[in-house]
Amino acid sequence: MASLVDNYFTTLAERLDKVRTTQAGAIEKAAELCAKSIAAGKLAFTFGTGHGALPALECFPRTGTIVGFRPIVESTMISFHHVWGDMGARQYRFIHAQEGYGKAILRSHQLDPADAMILFSHSGINAVIMDIAMECKERGIALIGVTSLPHSSSVPSRHSSGKRLFEVADVVVDTGIPLADASLFIDDLDSPVGASSTSITIAVAHAIVSATAEKLVRQGVKPHVMVSPNTTGKEAANRQNDENYEELWRRLKAR
Repeated sequence: MASLVDNYFTTLAERLDKVRTTQAGAIEKAAELCAKSIAAGKLAFTFGTGHGALPALECFPRTGTIVGFRPIVESTMISFHHVWGDMGARQYRFIHAQEGYGKAILRSHQLDPADAMILFSHSGINAVIMDIAMECKERGIALIGVTSLPHSSSVPSRHSSGKRLFEVADVVVDTGIPLADASLFIDDLDSPVGASSTSITIAVAHAIVSATAEKLVRQGVKPHVMVSPNTTGKEAANRQNDENYEELWRRLKAR
């Protein structure tokens, strides 16, 4: 009899393989939009709330990612692991449901119509995510949604537009994660364990970043790649990565 650990990794591998076989085309389209923005000297923003912030953060700056991806990091959206006290779970639960907050976030980043935006959201229904999605659509900014169609299509929007992320994004990457996310059952335990949505969306994030780098190279645009001091040597890696940071600053100050 397979162990719970084996069942978890089997389930995760099956879900990842399904994304590989069904979503490769969508990931390529997402990379095309990001490459277009980066090649033009613009930015491909990434954003998510809660666990959706983690794949957004993975896009830059970390080894193997490229300049041009720009995570939007809102501490109120990612620090709910405290649970109690400052930046707790209850504050997060309240604020990610508040319309208008997403628009305030975008005003602080001075988005350009030639930018791209990747939104990571398992449900694709909450107010802050949909604020940003709707605002991007109004501004003509290329919008990529990484979301779960099984989840999102089975629940109503929590935004006044009545829309869900998959209904407004220019490109949708479907993670295929079921509504409950966790799917492993233990005898004598009522609720399932073993969530996989975060692992899948992080893999999708790196696939998009990598495919974007490839498309830039094919266009004759050499991307600025973050390198590891563990393989390149600390001084050489720091020098290259500092040059990458300067390139990011040039893009930011142009706004």
